This record gives sequence, C-alpha cells and structure tokens, in this order.
Amino acid sequence: MVMRKADNILRHELIGLQCRVVSASNKSQIGLKGKIIDETMKTIVIKNNEEKRVPKKNTVFRIELNSKKIDIDGNYLISRPEDRIKKKFKKW
Repeated sequence: MVMRKADNILRHELIGLQCRVVSASNKSQIGLKGKIIDETMKTIVIKNNEEKRVPKKNTVFRIELNSKKIDIDGNYLISRPEDRIKKKFKKW
C-alpha cells in the first residue's frame, strides 16, 4: 500500500483529512475549516460544528497531511473519488 504524500495526494482518499478553504468563488466559504467527511463528484463536505458542502470547482483547499499543508486546486478533484485514483495528472 502506498502512503499518502504531497506528490500523490490526488490519487488517494481525502475523507478524514483536515481541510481549510483558502480561495473560492463563493467568498462566504473562504476560511471554512474542519474534517472532510464526504466527497462527491462535484463537492466536498467539511464538518467542524456543522456540515458545509463546498463545490470543488474554482476552490482551493489547504489539506493537512502529516503536519504538512498542501494547497489543492479543486478543479483537479472534479470527478468521482473512485475514478480520480485512476487518472493521470500532468501538472501535479
């Protein structure tokens, strides 16, 4: 089993990781933080005190992984999670 690292995070499960929205087309979502509890094709659900559904499109998520902070462009995440692990990413 391959560990989740900064260079392969797009090919792994995001549920359970701590997350913060650092940029979004909906300005009221900037600064949302908490644990990722669900992921669909077009959204990520973040839970702190309450659950917030954030669209992946045009959003930048800061993921905490092994005490490192990784910024991920949500546009790379747009697909079903189970299909994303099969994708090849040129830029990432």
